[in-house]
Amino acid sequence: MAAIRHTLQREVFQPSDERLLAVVHETHEFDLHFDKVYKWFTVNLQERQNFLIVLCKQCHKHLPKQKPAFNNLPEEWTEDTGMLLELEVVATPGSVEAVEAEEYLALSEREEQDLEKLMSQCELGISNAEAFMEILAKDLSVLDGANVHSVLASEQQVALLTVQIEAAIGEAEKLESRLDSYDEVLCHIRDTMEKMEEKNLLIEVANANNQKLLVQLQIVISQLDLPSKHQSALVDADLTSSQGLTDAVAAGKALLAAMNAEIHPALVRLSAVQEQRKRFDKWKSKFSQTISRHLNNLFIHLGNDAGETLGFHSVELTLPRHGSIHRELEAYSELMHWCKAMDRKAYTALAKVYTSSLSKLYERDIKQFFEQSRQQVSGARERRVKGSGSNQDIAGKLKQQAVQSFGGPGSKFPPTSGLLGVEREQWGAEMDPGERPRFDEVLERTLAELEPVCLAEQNFCVAFFQLDVLSPTTRNTQTTLDGPSPESTDELDASSPMAMLPLKKVEKQINEEVRRMMGDLFSCLEPELVGFIAHYEKTDSFYCMSVLVRLSQHVMSAQDTGSFLSMSFASALVQVKRSFDRYMQAQLRSIEESKANRKGKCGILPYVANFEDFARTAESIFKNTERRNDLDKWYTKLMGAMFEAIPRNAAEHHKTPEEVVKMENFHHLFALLSHLKISVLEKLRKDAKQKYSDALKAYVTQYFGRPLEKLNLFFEGVQARVAQGVKESEISYQMAYSKQELRKVIQQYPAREVKRGLDSLYRKVEKHLCEEENLLQVVWRAMQEEFITQYKYIEELIQRCYPGSMIMLDFTIQHILEFFSEIARSH
Repeated sequence: MAAIRHTLQREVFQPSDERLLAVVHETHEFDLHFDKVYKWFTVNLQERQNFLIVLCKQCHKHLPKQKPAFNNLPEEWTEDTGMLLELEVVATPGSVEAVEAEEYLALSEREEQDLEKLMSQCELGISNAEAFMEILAKDLSVLDGANVHSVLASEQQVALLTVQIEAAIGEAEKLESRLDSYDEVLCHIRDTMEKMEEKNLLIEVANANNQKLLVQLQIVISQLDLPSKHQSALVDADLTSSQGLTDAVAAGKALLAAMNAEIHPALVRLSAVQEQRKRFDKWKSKFSQTISRHLNNLFIHLGNDAGETLGFHSVELTLPRHGSIHRELEAYSELMHWCKAMDRKAYTALAKVYTSSLSKLYERDIKQFFEQSRQQVSGARERRVKGSGSNQDIAGKLKQQAVQSFGGPGSKFPPTSGLLGVEREQWGAEMDPGERPRFDEVLERTLAELEPVCLAEQNFCVAFFQLDVLSPTTRNTQTTLDGPSPESTDELDASSPMAMLPLKKVEKQINEEVRRMMGDLFSCLEPELVGFIAHYEKTDSFYCMSVLVRLSQHVMSAQDTGSFLSMSFASALVQVKRSFDRYMQAQLRSIEESKANRKGKCGILPYVANFEDFARTAESIFKNTERRNDLDKWYTKLMGAMFEAIPRNAAEHHKTPEEVVKMENFHHLFALLSHLKISVLEKLRKDAKQKYSDALKAYVTQYFGRPLEKLNLFFEGVQARVAQGVKESEISYQMAYSKQELRKVIQQYPAREVKRGLDSLYRKVEKHLCEEENLLQVVWRAMQEEFITQYKYIEELIQRCYPGSMIMLDFTIQHILEFFSEIARSH
């Protein structure tokens, strides 16, 4: 029904844009088309369904070739008859019951032709069926009798055929028995062949196993076989001759290869292998003792040998190289590597003997080297202290000096350190400033000489003691079945956790091992370096700047930042940086605690006067260096402290006017900063100029004042009347400000008295100002300008308020210029 609805929607309603919402299909009528149309009507739908299903079924059954068409019926009603044979139709009153007909088989075409031929021979076949059937029965009986006679006639032949069949069966049985016997023989042969094949396979496996075993045994024998020449070289090693040393190295390599050979764990259990391994252990122990004894004596001998010495009378400052020692020991490098791989205890002991012996040699050289460095700085040969104590005592004193200088509890800069806030006369005896360049040169030479010596020793130790290898791999050193030997537990296998460490961690551990050994060899290097620096810082604290710059350059330019020397320089650099900061902090504190000299004129304050030498020295040291920022930071702090201290010290001084102190010191700072051209202090330079100008103006205003005081008071009254509304042209009519009163006031300031007053003022200014700053003429010129300004102010008021009165002062501007010039020349 859904198909019908869809078809109606598509063909009828869709062309007119209409939609089919519902369909009525429950009718009781149906049509059957035969020769004409027959209309049928059922009582109910179930009756109609049953009738049509039975009709469809019968048509499918009896008309397989000429099936009628059923239209507008559900598919399940018109399905194939094979699926409807067992259909049960529900009977309702008045409905058609479905009756199952007998099975019907349609005739084939051949049967139809035979039937038609038979019926054409008998005319009764259509009109009288019973007669036709009787005729057919007679013919059938005749045929049956003929069949029986035919069978009876062929009995002899059947019997003969039976005999022949029995004979054939007998022959077949014989053949079958023979085949069975053949089969038994074949089965036996097959079993025999299978057994032979299995035996051959086992023989091949055994041969293959024997060959493999032979190969393994040959490999083990070749690996564990130590030639007799190597055996004798291991037992009676001669390490004093070149040939003996060569034989010993070859024997040691052979033994190492044999003991580290890759052998299957099962083969290790062989008694022959165990015995050979025991012999290896004996040879290894004997060979290790020989190497240890020889190298131990050699290390001690080389450590006691004077070798290259440092000449105190040599002009060139050099630290002795010990390349000859390294070259002599290089021949034993492979033996030392063998010890590290095979006998860690002996290797460790030899390393300790080497560091103990060579450290004495380096301690002697380094102490003499720094002593010569001190003498080259001082330019004189100082007597070396003899019998004053052991080397440990001297080292202890140096360390104590370094601690006191570099941050110990009692560390402080003595008054001779050149503090900015202290008068130069109070500095006491200090090192000649001419020695500063020489110190810098000697310091650079000292650091440059230390680098090749330390690096050469480090490279030798790394190669000789194989420090760049965390631990060599040793395997199969087990000699018994009870477990690994005690010595083998010190070694690292390739699969051990240590061998699986990350690369960075391995490098870190290697670097630590190298630095530890170098620290033992050069234990006195850092104390001597720190003591050398502290010795000169106690005399002249400016040296901490040179040391800071030089050490920074060597630390930054180091190729191997993790080397012992770089770490030692870096450690000393940290202490020097702290010393530099403490020195600058002491300078800052000296400025903050500075007191002005109250005995006479104040003049230039100590920290202002001392800053020029300080800045020039610092600039010469820090110019174009990586440490420039450290100096600039302290420049800002020190200059800021000066800007705060100058007004405070100016207010504290009672003999010099406050404005004079500020004027002279800020002028000095401005001139100094302009000359030094320090970029970080540019803003402070401008501030110093402004403060100087403000102080000059304030001083002129305060001490020059108004030399024509009564005239100034007179015209202040005039200005007050004008402000009250009196016209300027009518001022002369005021009794108190008449022309006569003005003339009386002017008569009190003759030119001679004005000049005398200016001369007295000049003497007062001359007493206030200091000579070194040379600001007298500047101040005098400023006062001249101030006087001329006041003069012009009075002249202008006379012209405006007393026009045409012919009243004027007793002197002119030209007279004023002459007064100031004559007074300046006369003094």
